[in-house]
Amino acid sequence: MIQTLSKNWWLLALCGVLEAIVSIIYLIMYDAGPDGMLFQGWRTEVALLCRLSVAAGVCIIAAGTWRPTNGIPWLVILNGLALSAYGLMPLLSKAPLGFNFFALLIVVMAMSFGVLALEVTRTGLYQQHRVGKWLLGVAGAASTGFALAFLALAGGWIQLERRPFHPAVFLWLCLFFAFSAVCMLGLALRLRRIGGSQFDPRRALSPIGNPQHAR
Repeated sequence: MIQTLSKNWWLLALCGVLEAIVSIIYLIMYDAGPDGMLFQGWRTEVALLCRLSVAAGVCIIAAGTWRPTNGIPWLVILNGLALSAYGLMPLLSKAPLGFNFFALLIVVMAMSFGVLALEVTRTGLYQQHRVGKWLLGVAGAASTGFALAFLALAGGWIQLERRPFHPAVFLWLCLFFAFSAVCMLGLALRLRRIGGSQFDPRRALSPIGNPQHAR
């Protein structure tokens, strides 16, 4: 899994940039509120968010499937599929989609990244980098926390404003995508920095001795 991702680290970095843009747009929508933007403006913003989300999801899927080594990282694929569905369904669906649908997709995204981060900390990639291992472990735990928070929002355990329009939803989405962007960029830069050296096949093989001495 790590070998595949280390080859395609730039796709994870591109996903992080796209998610950062999504987070900024949600922040603008939260700050503007229902009266701060015309209806046509809302439609434009939503269409842009959907396209950016689909592009980010495709980048994640490509990072896990392009030039795979020793199998496909299915947690990465699951994350990318959920993010792609997050952006694609509003573009394809003719019926209105409620917040719970998107919240459950975010639960899948957050849990898949959380498990992925904890799995990466168990690999040789972080054996000599304890600070990075600790930070990635915290990111995995925080991602699981986001998953539980959005599950609580979808289940009504965390109450939003009692009115038809909930600006706080945009703030929650802004925080999640900002967090996801930081995690993706951090993981991509770490893979670029030490992935190649840690998983160089020539260095991974242990010496078997001098053939002349073996005679």
